[in-house]
Amino acid sequence: MTENSGELDSADAGLVAALQRRDERVFTDVVTKYHGQLLRLALAHHPSRAIADEIVQETWLAVVQGVDRFEGRSSFKTWLFRILVNRARTRAEREGRMVPFSSLASEAEGDDDPAVSPDRFVPADHPEWSQWAGHWMVAPKSWGESPEQQLISRETRALIEAAISALPAGQRQVITLRDVEGWPSEHVCNVLEISETNQRVLLHRARSRVRAALERHFEG
Repeated sequence: MTENSGELDSADAGLVAALQRRDERVFTDVVTKYHGQLLRLALAHHPSRAIADEIVQETWLAVVQGVDRFEGRSSFKTWLFRILVNRARTRAEREGRMVPFSSLASEAEGDDDPAVSPDRFVPADHPEWSQWAGHWMVAPKSWGESPEQQLISRETRALIEAAISALPAGQRQVITLRDVEGWPSEHVCNVLEISETNQRVLLHRARSRVRAALERHFEG
């Protein structure tokens, strides 16, 4: 099914029917398929592994208790991940760590901190290069002949994970779903309940900040 079609495809319909029959084998398969993704998204909401584990367990319990009421207005996957997001937000709000979920939209709209430092671009009043205003003054540097090898090294992966964990909540959640899990933008918008524009802004800022951290690492 498409995310907003309102009709389940045959695979989703069969899956939901099996879960409603309390088919333990199917439930085990679903847990195996999605547990790791749910945990990574829970960690994007809450940095504590113990609490993230609790949020995931609460999500699975909610699936068991709520699958009989599943109405098929979205795909099963979207429904599942929305449960986790709602559990994570409720937990965070209860602990006083975050404002309500509308903060994701306000974060995209109200963050005045530029994704890339203005010093990297030619200013409009430059005495010699004003005709190039807005172009790169200090362009991104190459990471060597084999950037792929550097990006998959254990040290670099740890750096990327640390850079993502330091991002504001909205950016952290969007980049986790888009670049870590490989979700298309439509699915991210549906699960986090944000507009395509906000999703795009949050992703751009997140990627820019992670890249800046990598640049500092490789230059060092």
